[in-house]
Amino acid sequence: MSNFEQEKQLLEGLALNDREVVETIYRDNYPVIQSFILNNNGDSDEARDIFQEAMIVIYEKAVSGNFELNCQLKTYLYSVCRRLWLKRLHQLQRYGSLVENIEETVAVEEDLELHEKHNTDFILMETAMNKIGEPCKSLLDAYYLQKKNMQEIAADFGYTNADNAKTQKYKCLVRLKKLFFAQYKNGN
Repeated sequence: MSNFEQEKQLLEGLALNDREVVETIYRDNYPVIQSFILNNNGDSDEARDIFQEAMIVIYEKAVSGNFELNCQLKTYLYSVCRRLWLKRLHQLQRYGSLVENIEETVAVEEDLELHEKHNTDFILMETAMNKIGEPCKSLLDAYYLQKKNMQEIAADFGYTNADNAKTQKYKCLVRLKKLFFAQYKNGN
């Protein structure tokens, strides 16, 4: 099997959240990232955080289905970690001169910007969910996170039938959207 095919399988496995694939990526790449961060004003906790953030970026790319890797996975992962670490150092004002210890790096700014936008949107949504109040918060949680159907929700929340539960879910969703977009408009 060629290196290209192996890397493609790793990305497919990552998109499927295959535990063995995730462990393989960690085992093969984390020591280099940890060494890079430890040698550049960081500690092991920060190395774990940065590596985890980079894994999320790559996972989101893999799940999208339209990501084409134009270099080795380790190179791409290193580049994402390096950019995240530089940004973190800049935020913490611990920026020093970083020494390149891997020949190849890849421009990943667009991926990081998209990842940061998603994170911001998730934070706004979480804030909106916390402001929505009960029973809306629990009802939306039951439907979207616990994957309960309308019959179960009607029984759990005391609605007379699934149609009433569906109507209430719709009203809650409208409220959530209003809260979310009010915050989104104020934040941008």
